[in-house]
Amino acid sequence: MTIRVLVVDDQAIVRDGLVTVLSLVEDLEVVGEASDGAEAVAAVERESPDVVLMDLRMPGVDGPTATARITAGYPGVAVLVLTTFADDESILTALRAGARGYLTKDAGRGEIATAIRAVASGQSTFDATVGARLVAQLAGGTGPAPVATPDPTESLRARFPTLTPREADVLGRIAEGRSNPQIAAELFLTVPTVKSYVNQVFTKLGVRTRAEAVALVLR
Repeated sequence: MTIRVLVVDDQAIVRDGLVTVLSLVEDLEVVGEASDGAEAVAAVERESPDVVLMDLRMPGVDGPTATARITAGYPGVAVLVLTTFADDESILTALRAGARGYLTKDAGRGEIATAIRAVASGQSTFDATVGARLVAQLAGGTGPAPVATPDPTESLRARFPTLTPREADVLGRIAEGRSNPQIAAELFLTVPTVKSYVNQVFTKLGVRTRAEAVALVLR
């Protein structure tokens, strides 16, 4: 199946490079490009992409605002952030807006293509830099995870006391960008069992998507 991609970045040279790179990937089709958030929303309506590759900081309508509009108006479209910034505020703002994934611009073609496939299939995905910050947040820190940290599961249970230990463990792995099959393999569970735990977590936290769950963890 070919995944339809819209590229959004205010720098023409970056857009051109991404379009060229992604056009070389067999199962991806670039169906349009936009230079700001307003153009992005209009292009989503016009081109019906599966995934929007979204920059964050742009003049006019910025990436988070456009992401919120797209995810609210076109829930079948996944937004994958590709930006220079990997600070906690930028990550949290993007995830709260509804982004399913977050990459920094030092990601290579293979990593970007893999992330596009992941968010198109409903998964959340983060690059190593962002993943390290998420792990630090789960452990109660603010920077890259230190050598010795509190147990993230216990930290999550303290913050969300309605969760069982297993549900907190699953939530932590969701926040680190794990897919259901990956969680199943790590916890020696079946995929349907993990899916059941995920649904229970979402119900208890009052969220609908993995991105919303991650945003809640990062608050």
